[in-house]
Amino acid sequence: MSAKVYFSREITPEKVLELYNKLGVELGGNVAVKVHSGEKGNQNFLKPEFWKPVVDYVSGTVVECNTAYNGARNTTERHLDLFREHGWTDYFKVDLLDAEGPDLVLDIPDGKKIKKNYVGKNIVNYDSMLVLSHFKGHPMGGFGGAIKQLSIGVASSYGKGYIHGVGDPADFWNSDHDSFLESMADAASSVVEFFKGNIVYVNVMKNMSVDCDCCAVAEDPCIADIGILVSEDPIAIDKACVDLVYACSDEGKPHLIERIESRNGIHTVDAAAELGFGTTDYELIEV
Repeated sequence: MSAKVYFSREITPEKVLELYNKLGVELGGNVAVKVHSGEKGNQNFLKPEFWKPVVDYVSGTVVECNTAYNGARNTTERHLDLFREHGWTDYFKVDLLDAEGPDLVLDIPDGKKIKKNYVGKNIVNYDSMLVLSHFKGHPMGGFGGAIKQLSIGVASSYGKGYIHGVGDPADFWNSDHDSFLESMADAASSVVEFFKGNIVYVNVMKNMSVDCDCCAVAEDPCIADIGILVSEDPIAIDKACVDLVYACSDEGKPHLIERIESRNGIHTVDAAAELGFGTTDYELIEV
């Protein structure tokens, strides 16, 4: 059965909420709202004001985890300072899931490359999750969207190294690349299982650089904004975004496509589909 992906070419905070409501899904209990806080110096990340209507609607708590590399987000103290600097705490409750150890370990019995996932232990305080993703390129993954948010995004600082190193954090930068992509898919599957599918995904195709919001020095956007997508399926929504990049007529798209293809980014989507927590078969419903 194909997954429904709602799509609008209009990019506004109000349209995010409208598309969320099109799903007809009410996220229950304590809602974790996964965002990217934006590295210090990054100019492309989506600001808290943009997300405010939908976060307020679900009465959610903004959640993040610390990074595994040097920067302004690699310790709890520095990361919280950056959250304040970027204005997140002006609008939302903020919870760094791995602010204090020990991590929560999620089993991945069917994982292709890793059999466990280390996530911020505070995840146990939430009943459902709203994953707010800024779709753009990525220096290692080729692109970043919903699957990356579920995997690297929810992983603790140690867990990020574990995924990157395909089970060996010491091999962070030198692991087999396709195995790293498959490890991301493995990790994402464990978060979907943890929430028993009580997750909604929003991908916004705006400010699309070849670089991630984790880059302090990122290229400016290379392609025109495309739109907002909302789905209950993380694989379908990422596949739809990639397809929209290929289908668009913008003259800047070869630069972004080169980034995706040179990192074999679609392999993450295909590996995730093989794990069965979503599908690449989708119906794009334009609103």
